[in-house]
Amino acid sequence: MNILQYFRIVIVIVGIEVRHLQTTVRMPEITTDHLDEKQVQLLAEMCILIDENDHKIGADTKKNCHLNANIDKGLLHRAFSVFIFNSEEKLLLQQRSDAKITFPGCFTNTCCSHPLHTDSELEEKDAIGVRRAAQRRLEAELGIPMDQVTPDEMTYLTRIHYKAQSDGVWGEHEIDYILFMQKNVELNPDPNEIKSHCYVSKEELKEMLEKAKRKELEITPWFSLIAETFLFKWWDNLQNLKQFMDHNNIHRM
Repeated sequence: MNILQYFRIVIVIVGIEVRHLQTTVRMPEITTDHLDEKQVQLLAEMCILIDENDHKIGADTKKNCHLNANIDKGLLHRAFSVFIFNSEEKLLLQQRSDAKITFPGCFTNTCCSHPLHTDSELEEKDAIGVRRAAQRRLEAELGIPMDQVTPDEMTYLTRIHYKAQSDGVWGEHEIDYILFMQKNVELNPDPNEIKSHCYVSKEELKEMLEKAKRKELEITPWFSLIAETFLFKWWDNLQNLKQFMDHNNIHRM
């Protein structure tokens, strides 16, 4: 064996070892076989991808938007959080069903979801696309008739930007539009979406937040952030919310 043949053999062996190493360190494929079938179907929905200033940059599946591996690379999407108060100024909360892929069983505000990459929900003037999406999801999750939650009845207050892991695989990274509404509505919740629901006073919510700190119940991270910063100030001024409308700034949380 001459020196040239020797080095050819070494190069082949090294190439095999490198390919083997690449194979062994490749991330495993994310499987959804163990998850709720209806919730897995929703993972195919197309969310609106945005940059950190909430400018549209594309679209991707709900699944890809909620994988921590992608979130860690900066993937960010548009979302909304609805707060509905009744005539007694009590806030409607939901407890997410155990079937939910992110934050199952957690208590949260009335409705939290995403506008989709469709013509009607992409429209940005006065956040009309987001408000249409909220109307759609209020009906889908809580069974509220769509004519009881029209977009023009929703007050768009501001936006928050947050990131949170649900578990080792799934998480959230959103710019979240905050929508307020005061109205008595009919409810017929979908059990695949909602485990329970209740109306709470400010005092009752404060007690729930204390219980969450003691690990006696779980609250979604976005609802906890909003409750600890802006919520009670807004709640005290349900009849005068215009003073808090801020459509220029995004609150980083």
